[in-house]
Amino acid sequence: MWNFWQKPKIYNLNLNSFMKSKWKISFFFIIIIVVALSFWNYKNRVYDWDMPGYIGCLYTLKFPDSPDKVRTLTYTEIKKKAPEYEFRDILGILKPADKARQAFANNTQAFTEQLPYFQIKIGYNLAILLLYEVGFSSPDSVTLLSIFSYFISGIMIFFILKIIFPENYILAVILTVGLLLLPPMTYMSRVATPDMFIVQILLLFIIGLLKKWNSWVMFLVLFAITFTRPDYIPFTLTYLAAAGIYKYSQSKKTDFILLLQGILLLVLYFTIIKICHYPGWKHLFYDTFIHRRSFISAPPPNFGLNEYLHIIYIKIIYFKRITVVSVGLLCLTFYCSKDLWTRICSIMIFANIYIKFFFFPHSSGLRFFFPYILMLLFIALYALSKKYNGFKLRKIA
Repeated sequence: MWNFWQKPKIYNLNLNSFMKSKWKISFFFIIIIVVALSFWNYKNRVYDWDMPGYIGCLYTLKFPDSPDKVRTLTYTEIKKKAPEYEFRDILGILKPADKARQAFANNTQAFTEQLPYFQIKIGYNLAILLLYEVGFSSPDSVTLLSIFSYFISGIMIFFILKIIFPENYILAVILTVGLLLLPPMTYMSRVATPDMFIVQILLLFIIGLLKKWNSWVMFLVLFAITFTRPDYIPFTLTYLAAAGIYKYSQSKKTDFILLLQGILLLVLYFTIIKICHYPGWKHLFYDTFIHRRSFISAPPPNFGLNEYLHIIYIKIIYFKRITVVSVGLLCLTFYCSKDLWTRICSIMIFANIYIKFFFFPHSSGLRFFFPYILMLLFIALYALSKKYNGFKLRKIA
């Protein structure tokens, strides 16, 4: 009788050992693939206008009282690394000429007035500073940060898929490689922007959701998101609101801890805005969608509601791909899951795509919305996995 009851334990031990060995092999394979893709993206890195902005932030941290030196060093260092065509584009001397970029390159006041647009990404700028202090050149510090973030994001994507499909290592590997090869992912890894850097923190947020981390650990993740990209404050606050609504629906009690966390994130946001002397949303919208000014302090960013709505109307026409994909993922989540919290999370992420759009309707810039779509995808995959029992490879009898 004793031997009879021991057999299932031996079976479970063998099964667990089998799955662990398969996941270890899969992880080793993913490491090789991600390293190769990271090297490929580094070889195809892009030097564009964002690079002078973030390098200017770096040198401002190093030489806060020497704005002329900051501007000169910025363009001198980029010239050493950038291909001639891309450097000429940064200078604004390609046809058609970009008068604003020419002013940034040649006028210290014009260049310095642009920096607050970049300085508010404090977490990202501190990461660039860290790489620079380690010994990398300023252009390499910016480009390598995107590459390192791509590598880390690849590992995190694999880990997330392992959580979602715990018994299907082949599917996890295929999906990881497929996601890493998507054009928005490869593009974000090649350009000098914080987009790839923030993806890894958002992936950490998804891991926290799936692993059901406690509210204060999740708050630290939300804090890191806001510290890195203050423009994600609608996302962090709507998550806290969603968590509060869900908890109230379950217990009929208000969670004042979530309210306190929201206040702390707002304090962080406004502190960053004040310290960095951020011009404000109206300036950013005007410079991005109406007219890029050489001097922010010169013409005021005057535009009315009708002009804003006209821009929104034009841009939303070209927002079809994102709309179709995001609506499809939302519908898939609702079809596969009746769990209230899963549905609330998918609605919250979906809503933030359009909150982002109405604040910054850059419909052609998929990189601005792709992180939300990626999170929405993982929620849909989680719902799909729960409905179909993880798409197990096979049953071992």
